[in-house]
Order: sequence, then C-alpha cells, then structure tokens
Amino acid sequence: MPEETVRSLSVDGLRYSYRLLKQTCPATGPVTGPSTEPRTEPVVVLGGALQGMLGWPQMDGRLGPVAEVVTADLPGMGGAAPLPPGPSADILCAALTRIIDDLDVPRVNLFGFSYGAALAFRCAQHNPGRIARLILGGVPVHISQAQRAHWQRATDRLAAGDRDGFATLVTEALMCLDPDRYVARRDLAYRYVKRSMLHAVTHSPHAADSVYRSLGDRPDFSGGLSGVPTLVFTGEHDTVTSAERQRVFAATIRGSRFTTIRDADHWVVLEKADEVADLTLRFFTDRPLEPAAYLSSVPHQDRVPDRSSLA
Repeated sequence: MPEETVRSLSVDGLRYSYRLLKQTCPATGPVTGPSTEPRTEPVVVLGGALQGMLGWPQMDGRLGPVAEVVTADLPGMGGAAPLPPGPSADILCAALTRIIDDLDVPRVNLFGFSYGAALAFRCAQHNPGRIARLILGGVPVHISQAQRAHWQRATDRLAAGDRDGFATLVTEALMCLDPDRYVARRDLAYRYVKRSMLHAVTHSPHAADSVYRSLGDRPDFSGGLSGVPTLVFTGEHDTVTSAERQRVFAATIRGSRFTTIRDADHWVVLEKADEVADLTLRFFTDRPLEPAAYLSSVPHQDRVPDRSSLA
C-alpha cells in the first residue's frame, strides 16, 4: 500500500515542501524486493508554473509500483514561500538539490514539463551526476513576440481584476484550438485548464506573481547536455513551441531521444495522461519506447544523433 509523507525544507530562508509517495508492505515497510516490474531510482516530477505537488495522480498510479514518486511545491508555487524579485533559476535549482539530498539517494530520475522542463534542464546541466535519467516535456524553447503580447494582455486583465478574462486568455495561449487539428478531449481539457487557472489566481497567494515571473523570465535552453540519458517529448500539435523546434532542441543533448504523442497539444499531460505516464515508465525503467500505439507516426522517434555529428 502507498505511504505518503510531506517534508518541509528551506533554501535561502524560503520555506517549501515536497511530497514523497512510496509503496510499503504492512509487515516489512518499504518495498525493496522483487517486483513484477523493475525498480528504478526515485522519480521527481516538476510541472508548470501553477502546478504544485498534488497535480500528478497519473504518475503516482503508474510509477508508484516501481519507484518512490516525489512532487513539490517549490518556492513561489502552491503553499511555499514567495520568491524574491529577480531571477529565480538558481534558487529553484538549489531547492531541487536539497530535495535530492533529503531523500538520501545518489541520483534521481527527473521529469520536467513546460515551465518545469526549463528548471529540470538547468539542474541537469549544473549537476549531471545527480540525475540518472531526464525527461523533458512540452519544452518552451521558443516563445514568439506575438505569444508574449498575448500573455501581456492576459496579465493586464489580471491586474485589472478580470480573473475570468485572464483565465480565458491563458487557456487559449496554451492550447491548440484549430478545428482542423484533432486533439483528444479538447473540450474537456479546455474547461479543466481554464477552471484550474481561475482557481489558482483566486486561491493561491503567489499565483499572480508566478504568472508575471513566467512572462518576464526567459528560460535558457542553450549549452547542451551530455552524460544524462534524456527523452524529449511533446504533443504533436503543441502551439506553445512547435514539435519541430523541440526536436532541434533535443539534438543539442548528446544521445537524446525525441518523440511526439499523437492527438495532443501542449496539454498532453492532461489530454493523454495515461500515455505520458506509460512513456515515463518505459524510459525510466530502460524499456523500449516502441511499439507504443500513442506515439505519432511522424518520424521523430529515432534517437537524436550526437550534436558533434550534426551538420
């Protein structure tokens, strides 16, 4: 049966917490013996700017039998302390490192999605020896000026007190609404995302600051990475950053793999939650990614060549 623990930490005087889910046997405690599936290092899940520790039930269910699952309210997220003004990447990386230290393990598997992908990538660059495997999903490698202008209109609505208008514009910015592109559960996902955004800015004390920070921060995806087995994935209709741009980014990571999930957009973790969890399980337990019926037929699935071999 699963055992859940929430632990509080601090970094630079900022209080935050993480949630640890592990499988236990009533008589023997933590599961460490043989399993029907291979065990792997703890999995740390980092989501978008407004996604906290309680937003990943599909990961709990799919990964729980093979690994400890860690989710977090990092500084500036959920119930954690707000971040100070200015760049926050170093603080958040330090917060993540503290979690790994507190787990008392040499390495973890790291899953970063959207805003969390930027943090996960930066932390892997700075401390690759602590990351056993890395998954980056919905990577916002490139945000156009038109997209930034749309986000600015959204934050203007929020500043004016129009929370519903803000939630509508943010939802539109994060989803593919083109009727000529099929997206599974689009209407359901739209309602869920809008409701979640509205709830966050109504009830979270730091939601507005997180939104303004995500607009002002420009994540750095340069510099490449080596020594960490990496998978980059996205919904085939991601309109935040196109699948092709994410494939090009993946090519900067030595020996990485890239794949797309069909019938999904940037919110692939919602529209195809079970498929994302299955893909994560496959990669973190060193299983083949193919054949998997949910992967797109677009030829993005092959291992990305080493950067040194690219023209």
